[in-house]
Amino acid sequence: MANRGPSYGLSREVQEKIDQKYSQELEARLVDWIMAQCGDGLERPEPGKQNFQSWLMDGTILCRLINSLYPSGMEPIKKIPESKMAFKQMEKISQFLEAAEAYGVVRGDIFQTVDLWEGKDMAAVQRTLMALGSEALTKDDGHYHGNKDWFHRKSKGHRREFSEDQLRQGRALIGMQMGSNRGASQAGMTGYGTPRQIMRYDSPRRNGDRSPS
Repeated sequence: MANRGPSYGLSREVQEKIDQKYSQELEARLVDWIMAQCGDGLERPEPGKQNFQSWLMDGTILCRLINSLYPSGMEPIKKIPESKMAFKQMEKISQFLEAAEAYGVVRGDIFQTVDLWEGKDMAAVQRTLMALGSEALTKDDGHYHGNKDWFHRKSKGHRREFSEDQLRQGRALIGMQMGSNRGASQAGMTGYGTPRQIMRYDSPRRNGDRSPS
């Protein structure tokens, strides 16, 4: 785990609220999925938020995870170097995040590198991984591995295609429904912006006397 100084005052209260959003249940589900998705060679972490962070924070497992969702030879991250250097580990996390967004995870569900590497918001890390799992399940392209009940399948919008002839008929129908203004007249209508003539109550014209006084 990255070394951080203690939180004081308001920052500590904010961190405690963030920590409350972290789910032990989701942690277990995500570990199960990552183990199933990445295959052999992974050691299961001990339960707990700090252990989950330590398991993921060097970026290697995350890069393997996103690569496992693509056909062989089409992986988005070509090289996953092992390194204990901080900037190399953060670089791998950033590569994962870019690849996850390209895969279909919306930007609002993408955590920031420091959320994982410094452990600032592990709930956001869980949110990104859950969104990635749902996206993988929804694609249904044969690259998802694991229990299909771990994630919800996103609804797919059905886009309808129309031929040019159908579009032309639709425009004609709309024109008939709206009617036509041919032959219409504006006689008797007051133009927009034209001042109205207001007659006084005791005006001779108002009382029917049209002759000059």
